[in-house]
Amino acid sequence: MTPESARLSSLRGKLLEQAPLAPYTWFRVGGPADLLFLPADDADLAAALAIWPSDAPLSVLGVGSNTIVRDGGVDGLMVRLVGGYWGQIEQVSDTDLFVRAGALDLTVARAAATRGIAGLSFLSGIPGALGGAVRTNAGCYGRELKDCLVRIDGRTRSGGAVSFQGELEELGLPRVTFGYRHSDFPEDVIITGLTLRGSGPGDPAALRADIEAHQARRAETQPIREKTGGSTFANPDPPDHPAARSSWKLVDAAGCRGLRVGGAQVSEKHCNFLINTGTARAADIEALGELVRARVLEQTGVKLRWEIRRVGRVQAD
Repeated sequence: MTPESARLSSLRGKLLEQAPLAPYTWFRVGGPADLLFLPADDADLAAALAIWPSDAPLSVLGVGSNTIVRDGGVDGLMVRLVGGYWGQIEQVSDTDLFVRAGALDLTVARAAATRGIAGLSFLSGIPGALGGAVRTNAGCYGRELKDCLVRIDGRTRSGGAVSFQGELEELGLPRVTFGYRHSDFPEDVIITGLTLRGSGPGDPAALRADIEAHQARRAETQPIREKTGGSTFANPDPPDHPAARSSWKLVDAAGCRGLRVGGAQVSEKHCNFLINTGTARAADIEALGELVRARVLEQTGVKLRWEIRRVGRVQAD
């Protein structure tokens, strides 16, 4: 046991040293975390944060849908909020759900449909979990997270509980500002739960049918069964822009469909997706993304913005 792990030995959650992270990401690449901690619940997370030094590296991983973990691994403590307690969903009113940070977007959409809450089916088109969706204001099918977000609960680096106001009114809380695929949510706060509000009552059967139609369309148009991380680049313009440009069209026009670096490839099915063909390293995927950005910039003058986050150490060759 290292001195760092000894500090956390009293916690109830699972603590692993030099834990491989590749199995926890959708790309299935990446080096180990110095320490990986899976807190048992919110109180366990608060206890860990109170113990862990405020100046020591700390990061958070959900289900790893939109993350490239670099091959050199991740410094310090990585907290992973998934499964069990962290996937809980609770109905708090006729229109509102409280969901913990590890609840999958698709699971939340289906839970809302079963309860007859309309307006949340769009979540079924977003890969990953709700906690990660806040920082990028994730969206799909004409709606974004801000359109249904009432409140965000979290923990500070010292373990203190904090709450923030979403786009919908919740008086007396600090407000988060949302834009197209970004927010100003504080980087040093770990999101633990969200309160979402639907648009009103809906027919459960009709809502479930909408979700299944969304899923069928995704399977038809996106490489969702590959080792991928979802959409790679944010569109240059918000959806309501009169001349909105799509990243995939720019990537295609730059001749990048099917482009490869090592074991990484631009998807032939949807060229705003990068895929691990089976032998890719994280460095291959990141290098491919940068090559695509360079070609699009050269061809069109548009500088694409990564939607997938990249974390950890670059491994020396």
